[in-house]
Amino acid sequence: MRPSPKVVAALVTLPLALAACGGGGGTSTTPAAPSSIASASADHRPVKAGGTLNIALPADPDALDPSISTTLVGREVFANMCEKLYDIDASSTLIPQLAAAMPELSGDGKEVTIKLREGVKFNDGTALDAEAVKKSLDRHRTWEKSARQADLAAVSKVEVVDATTVKLTLTQAFTPLTAQLADRAGMIMSPKALDAGSDNFGASPVCVGPFKFASRTSGSQIVLDKAPDYYDAAKVKLDKLVYKIIVDPNVRAANLKSGDVQVGDQLATNTVKGVQSDPNLTVVSGGGLGYYGFQINIGNANGSTEKPGTVDTALAKSPQLREAFELALDRDAINKTVYNGLHEVDCFPVPLDSPYRPKDLTCPKRDLAKAKQLVQASGVPTPIPVSMATPNDAVNQRLAQVIQSMAKEAGFNVSVQTAEFVSVLEQGKAGKFDVLLSGWSGRVDPDGNLTNLVTTQGSNNYAGMSDPGIDDPIKQAAAETDPAKRAELYGAAMKKAAELRGVVYLYHNKYYLGMHKTVAGVQYFKDGLPRFVTAGFAA
Repeated sequence: MRPSPKVVAALVTLPLALAACGGGGGTSTTPAAPSSIASASADHRPVKAGGTLNIALPADPDALDPSISTTLVGREVFANMCEKLYDIDASSTLIPQLAAAMPELSGDGKEVTIKLREGVKFNDGTALDAEAVKKSLDRHRTWEKSARQADLAAVSKVEVVDATTVKLTLTQAFTPLTAQLADRAGMIMSPKALDAGSDNFGASPVCVGPFKFASRTSGSQIVLDKAPDYYDAAKVKLDKLVYKIIVDPNVRAANLKSGDVQVGDQLATNTVKGVQSDPNLTVVSGGGLGYYGFQINIGNANGSTEKPGTVDTALAKSPQLREAFELALDRDAINKTVYNGLHEVDCFPVPLDSPYRPKDLTCPKRDLAKAKQLVQASGVPTPIPVSMATPNDAVNQRLAQVIQSMAKEAGFNVSVQTAEFVSVLEQGKAGKFDVLLSGWSGRVDPDGNLTNLVTTQGSNNYAGMSDPGIDDPIKQAAAETDPAKRAELYGAAMKKAAELRGVVYLYHNKYYLGMHKTVAGVQYFKDGLPRFVTAGFAA
């Protein structure tokens, strides 16, 4: 059945560039980036064939398996070797990728039909067809180890209609589905490689993409070679991508300046100016869909996906103390002190320019007097001990120290515990923390910034929040097609979550990509994933 235009639109996220800007409320926001930092999409120089592009990544990705990966740096590698059913373009509009067209819906929205590109091969030469798509989608949604189960929870069945058509049956209408299929839940893996690798697919992943996996040295580098079987191989100019793991932001910037790498990913904001000043380098900006802040463990007693329980800390027991902790913080000062004012200050998870963000959302300014009053009224002896888990990179440690200093003025004694990034994530999942610095790279549909992160037993709901005032409107919004009604529902959920303060949001991440001026054709959008399909060295 061909859907009405209204039903089709329900699965297509509005371009963020066309959306009215949502109010930031009581918190002023600093500029996202200097006007001199351009978008990569403005670069249309021709590129020559051949060459190896060396890219510095700020962390070592987790398993290169789309079903279980949870890191942004993993998504960056996938962006060039594991294509999805859908993708986004420069205006954050959803577009077909391995699908041949946008999905068609039945009248009630519970049947979704997806036509596939024809003549597409995986990077091992096997053909992509509807059976392969079904195999990957079923693995994503049913494998017990999969982190995609929540993304595809509304899908009850995947059927092969014919060789180039799959039909998804849903338990209820689910508007964000296309956006989910534009991320890892929509990545299609070679069935041959899945059969050979089983649970260890990530050791030698095979997908459809402009580049194919060649090798990985843990903690050091990941190498991708140009894929000869790629359906659009004529667009691909580079012979090889080498992702080098360089955690220290100063070393990352230095390697960019020396020419050891030609692209520096996620430049630390305190290195952006130095890179810009180099006549051989340029900086482009992307990102903005995600956020960063910290989670306060208020109910994660046995693991984020388990039933919430009692957590025996002062912050967990007292909403007033959590409010005091937030009121002790000055987001604008944090942005300027830690990030040179290069992020977008906010206290909610949905971007400021999202069409799904109500304009009445407001953020509290720092109010140290009120914070002290709340601490005193709690009756808890000061200084109140708080343990903060943070990744061990220099920027996160700096952020933790600034929070520590501000919170101290209100009567909190914050001790900072550092660990490797992946270890911090494991602490979060297990609930082994008081406060944990964490972020989210962001999705074009607001459901992707909320459902799995603040709803009951969501795998990334490290805080252990559980409240029908959050769960119910988010669930209702996912089944709603009217953007205005969705915005109203998401607004209600975000206001309730702001009251509980299981997550305290500080800003929306802007990402800065440093490149040698000889590099051209890089695509860098609001999802912060550098795409090198058309990249190369300027002719």
